[in-house]
Amino acid sequence: MQEAPGGSDAPFVDFDQVWLAYNDDLLAKNIFAVEDINLKVKKGEFIAIVGPSGCGKSTFMKLTTGLRMPSMGKIRIDGQPVTGPLKISGMAFQSPSLLPWRTTIDNVLLPLEIVEPFRSQFRDRRKEFEERALKLLESVGLGGMGKKYPWELSGGMQQRASICRALIHEPKMLLLDEPFGALDAFTREELWCTLRDLWEAQKFNVILVTHDLRESVFLADTVYCMSRSPGRFVVQRDIPIPRTRDLEVTYTPEFTDIVHELRGHIGAMRKAGTVINQ
Repeated sequence: MQEAPGGSDAPFVDFDQVWLAYNDDLLAKNIFAVEDINLKVKKGEFIAIVGPSGCGKSTFMKLTTGLRMPSMGKIRIDGQPVTGPLKISGMAFQSPSLLPWRTTIDNVLLPLEIVEPFRSQFRDRRKEFEERALKLLESVGLGGMGKKYPWELSGGMQQRASICRALIHEPKMLLLDEPFGALDAFTREELWCTLRDLWEAQKFNVILVTHDLRESVFLADTVYCMSRSPGRFVVQRDIPIPRTRDLEVTYTPEFTDIVHELRGHIGAMRKAGTVINQ
């Protein structure tokens, strides 16, 4: 797996021989959801996780955010051992899950109302936080939409607002679980560019779980393929395509060759149901 740059620089995400069984009975039977996960991700890196359905991609995300503790092995994020839910991460999912009774800006502000240290500061700093939210909304093309309710927004607009909500507390890491899977192709590609621009401006770490191989190659620095359950990383593919990447690059031979290569790995796993060694 990828080594941390700069010699002594510690990786931002560090999985060391991580295994997870969902309960003690399964652990006793050596039945694991993910096994032998070893991963080192440098600060500011954008990675994507792909693989067959049920391979453990979402389980990996829960381990990364501290929502699940490993049965064996160690996880460190930003130099600290993971012992519970992380406050330095933001998350967005396939469903935007905006609260229908709150305006767009109030949905974006929600994490600041419920997570410390922002919760205790919210009343005194509300104006500052609202300005931050409006700036975020503007950056994703939702300027002037702050007072709209979710039912007044398109699916793509709702997902943009969801990403703003995940970033409002300025996390060091953004985790995305199939965030664009429910959108049409044109809206999905627009949001690829939105996410690209946000990441290039702020350089927070991103872990993207997706079934869309084009999406993974367009957005990520490195793509990891997971095997069928029990999931483990069996392919690491660095993406050498220069940044900033425009949508036109998705039609180039270099891009399509990488997509076909990854598709071949996953197709072989689906067909054989066995692990592929790189």
